[in-house]
Amino acid sequence: MTRVYLGLGSNAARDYHLQRGLDALNELGSNLQVSPVFESDSVGMLGKRFYNLVAALDTRLSLADLNAALKAIEAACGRREAKVPGRITLDIDILTYGELTGVQAGLQLPRPEVLRNAFVLWPLALLAPDVILPGSKLTHAQHWAAWQGAQQLWPVAFIWHERSLTPDALLQAAQSRAAL
Repeated sequence: MTRVYLGLGSNAARDYHLQRGLDALNELGSNLQVSPVFESDSVGMLGKRFYNLVAALDTRLSLADLNAALKAIEAACGRREAKVPGRITLDIDILTYGELTGVQAGLQLPRPEVLRNAFVLWPLALLAPDVILPGSKLTHAQHWAAWQGAQQLWPVAFIWHERSLTPDALLQAAQSRAAL
């Protein structure tokens, strides 16, 4: 089994598509864990704000087969049919696949967005703070503590299978900061 970390995002019917994506991931591997959900402005395109989260699971699929399965999940959520610019029903990216680094099966690992985008790194740091990012000597939490970008994120309440993914303490801290 290989532990993988995946980034999920949606800016079209966000709750619905993220819930469908998580349901599909739950069937794809074992030991699924999910980060809190964050809202962020679009990066690299014009469009509505995104909901983003990170999921981890154990899989027996090869990297190429996992990537194909994720593309099929995206397609089942209408990703390939969506012709509206700036509208993404569901995006699932492989952030890490075990300890692999460099270009593997046509994918750069770890995915460069891990260290570039707050909407990837913060949820990853919350989900697996003590895990060392492959090819690095630092944990996800250490990378997050050192991050110096300007992107803004807002934790959002999100329910999946009657379970709140975003802790109340995180939501309350965000509301306190917004009130200042």
